Amino acid sequence: MSYDVSGGARSVAARVCQIVFGRKRNVHGRARDEPGFIHRNGVAWIGQSVLVMSSHDAEELATRLRSLGVRVAMVPVTIPRTSLVAFQRPRASHA
Repeated sequence: MSYDVSGGARSVAARVCQIVFGRKRNVHGRARDEPGFIHRNGVAWIGQSVLVMSSHDAEELATRLRSLGVRVAMVPVTIPRTSLVAFQRPRASHA
């Protein structure tokens, strides 16, 4: 999946980042993590606006992004899970 946010749509770009990468919120004085799509099992962030994931997750993310006016392109690909390890990024520890 690839997505593209219009350059002038800063508030949309910020929301897309929250959906894709997650965010931390302070609710009633307590920090709360809201994981993004990249934290789901089987999702690989390849690079700038490009992710690999199951078709179910891709459809869900595409629906959310399109509702914000974001352009989304999806194509089916087959990549062995063992090859996706090359794109894994270290997970932040949550102490």
